[in-house]
Amino acid sequence: MTQTIAPRVRMLVLLFLAVAGALLAGAGPASAHAALTGSDPAQGVVVDKAPTQVTLTFSETVSTNDDSLRVLDPKGARVDDGKPSEISGTTYAVQLHSGLPDGTYTVTYQVVSADSHPVAGAYTFSIGSPSQTSVSVSAQEAGGGVVGRLYGFGRYMSYAGFIVMVGGGAFVLACWQRGTGVRSLQRLVVGGWLAMTAATLFLLLLRGSYSRSGTLGDVFDLALLGEALQTKTGAALVSRLLLLAAAALFIAVLFGAYDKRDDDEKRDLTFGLAIGGTVVAAGLAASWAMAEHASTGLQPGVAMPVDVLHLLAVATWLGGLAALLVALYRAPADRPVDAAAVRRFSQVAFGSVLVVVATGVYQSWRQLGSWSAFTDTRYGQLLLVKIGLVALLVGIAWISRRWTARLAVPAATEAGVRTSASRASAAGRPAAGSATGKSAPGNSVRGKERVPAAAAGGSGEAAGAASGDTGIAKGPKPAKGSKNSQYPKAPDSSQDSKESTGKNKKGSGDGERAAQLARQRAAVDAARQKRLRNADGDRFGLRRSVLAETGVAVVLLAVTTVLTSTEPGRTEQDAARAARSSSSSASAADSASGALTLDMPFDTGGADGKGVVSVDLDPARAGANEMHVYVTRPNGRAFDVPEVKVAFTLEAKSIGPLPVAPDHITTGHWSANGVQIPMAGEWKIAVTVRTSDIDQVTVSKNAQIG
Repeated sequence: MTQTIAPRVRMLVLLFLAVAGALLAGAGPASAHAALTGSDPAQGVVVDKAPTQVTLTFSETVSTNDDSLRVLDPKGARVDDGKPSEISGTTYAVQLHSGLPDGTYTVTYQVVSADSHPVAGAYTFSIGSPSQTSVSVSAQEAGGGVVGRLYGFGRYMSYAGFIVMVGGGAFVLACWQRGTGVRSLQRLVVGGWLAMTAATLFLLLLRGSYSRSGTLGDVFDLALLGEALQTKTGAALVSRLLLLAAAALFIAVLFGAYDKRDDDEKRDLTFGLAIGGTVVAAGLAASWAMAEHASTGLQPGVAMPVDVLHLLAVATWLGGLAALLVALYRAPADRPVDAAAVRRFSQVAFGSVLVVVATGVYQSWRQLGSWSAFTDTRYGQLLLVKIGLVALLVGIAWISRRWTARLAVPAATEAGVRTSASRASAAGRPAAGSATGKSAPGNSVRGKERVPAAAAGGSGEAAGAASGDTGIAKGPKPAKGSKNSQYPKAPDSSQDSKESTGKNKKGSGDGERAAQLARQRAAVDAARQKRLRNADGDRFGLRRSVLAETGVAVVLLAVTTVLTSTEPGRTEQDAARAARSSSSSASAADSASGALTLDMPFDTGGADGKGVVSVDLDPARAGANEMHVYVTRPNGRAFDVPEVKVAFTLEAKSIGPLPVAPDHITTGHWSANGVQIPMAGEWKIAVTVRTSDIDQVTVSKNAQIG
C-alpha cells in the first residue's frame, strides 16, 4: 500500500512545484531582450527647431553598425551621418545634417541585444508641423521572414540533437550498459550528434543575415559571416563545434571499445567516460548560456550556471526517454532492455525533473515582472503553455512508473534463460524455453552461430542444416552385409567425377537458394521478435506510455525553442511603462500649452487586437484644431492598423457626431488639420479602430474643450 501511495505523492509534489514555482514573480530591473525605453526627440512630438542629433535609449546594451540607426526625411532620403555613437551604457546617438526643412521625419533602428536577438522598430517626429511622408515602415519584426524561420528551425534541431545525444549517452552509461552493443541505440546517439553539428553549422551560416538584412541572398555573404564570427554568438557557435569534436570521441569509445572490455576495465572506463562526458555536456550547455538570456540582465553570474543545470537535466530526462523508447521497440530479442534498467532510468528521470523544476522557478522569476505578465505578454502566455505541458508529461511519467513496477521479465530470469540455452546447446540438446522444447520461444545456439528457433521450424534436422550440419542422425551400426548397410564401398573414380561435375553445375543455384532462405529466416525471426515484444502486456503498456511521453516532449521542445527567442515579460512591461511615461510627459507639456491628449485602450477581439489609441488635439478650443492619432501595441510599439476614424459629439447641445477621417502619416500615426470644434463644452471623443477586415471596436472618452 505504501509503495502504491508514494509515487502518487511524488507526482502531486512535482505538479505543485511546477505550477507554483513558475508563477513566482517579483519586481526588479529589466532582464533580457533589449527594448527601446526612451528617445530624443520623442515619438510623435513636433519641435520648433531642427535637432542636431537623435538619441535612443535601450533597456540593455546593444550592438550597432553603420545602418543600425537611420533618420529619413519625408521623401525617404537619409539625413543622418550613418555613424552611431555610444553616449552611455545604453544610450546611442546619430548626428543629423544641418538645416533640415519642416516636415515629418522617420527614425528606424535595428540592433542586436546582448542576448543575441535582433531588435527593430521605428517612430516619427516632426519639425515645424507634420507633413505627409513617403516612408513606409514594415510591421515585420527583426528576425522574421524566411531567414528567421530557418534560424528558428536550426535552433530547434540544435536543441533536439543536444538532448538526444546527451540523454542517450547518459541512459546507456548510467542505466543500461549492455545497450552499448545495441545498434539502434548507437544510431540514435550518433544521429543526435549529426543533427547538432549540422544545425550549428547552419546557424553560423545564417547568423549574419539573421541579425542584419534578413534576406536569403545574404546567407552566403562572406563579409557578414566574418562579422558574425566576431560577435558573442559567433564565438559560442564556434566553441560548440569544438566541443562536438570531443563529443565524437566520447561516442566512439562508448559504442566501440567499451563493449570489448572485461568487467574490471569496464568499471574504470565507466568512471572516465562519466567524468569526461559530463564536462563535454556542460560545455555544450554553456554555449547557450553564455550567449542568450542568461548572459545578461539580472544576476548573470548566477543565471548562467543555473541555465547549464537546467539544460543538462532536460537532456537527461527527455533524451533518456527517447533512448528508452528505442530500446523498448528496437532492442534485439537476445538483448532486451531489462526491468532493472528501466527502474534505474525512472529514478534518474525523477531526480532530473526535480532539477528542472527548481531551476525553472529561478528562470521564471528572472523573466517575469508581475502577475499580469502571464496573460498580458507573449512570453508569459508561452510559459503557461510550457507549464501545462510539463505537468502533462509528469502525469504520463507517473503512469510509466506504474508499468515499470509491473514489468514481467526481470533481468535475472532473462539471464537464467540465456545461460540454460547456452549449456543445452553445448550438450547437443534443446534448452528449456527453446522452440524445440515446445515451451517459450527462444534461439537455438550452435557454436558461435545463433539460429532463430522459429526459423528452423522447431526441427533439429532443419536447425542442423541451417548451421551447416549434414542433418543425418547418428545411431547403432547395422550388421555387416545388411542391405541397408551404410559402410562405404570401394571407391569408384568415374562415379566421383560425375558427382563433382553435377555439384559444380548446381553451385550457383544453391547459393541463390541459400541467400533467399536466409532472407526468409530473417523475416521470420523479426516477426517472432515482434510477437515476443507484444506478448508481455506490461512491457507493451510501458512502451505505449513512453511513446506518449516522447510525443509530449517533442511539443514541449518546440514551445521552449520559441520561448527562448521571445522578449521576456519583464522587459516587455518595462518598455510599455517607459512608453507611457514618455506619453505622460508629452501630455503634461501639451496641457501647459492648452493641448489635449487622451489615451484609450482597445480590444477588437481578434488574434492581434489589443492596443492603445491616443488622440492629441491642439489647441483644444473652439475653432480650428490640429489632431494627431497614435495607435500602439500594449508594449508601446507602433501598431499599423488598417483604419482609424474619429467622431466628436456634444451631447448637452445635441451636436454631432461630427466625423473626422484622419490621413495615414506612417506606421501607427494618423493626422488631420483644421478640425472644427463649433463651441466649447464637454465633448465625447469616439475613436473607431479596425485591426482586420472583420475586427473593429469603438472606444470613447469625455473631455473639456475650450
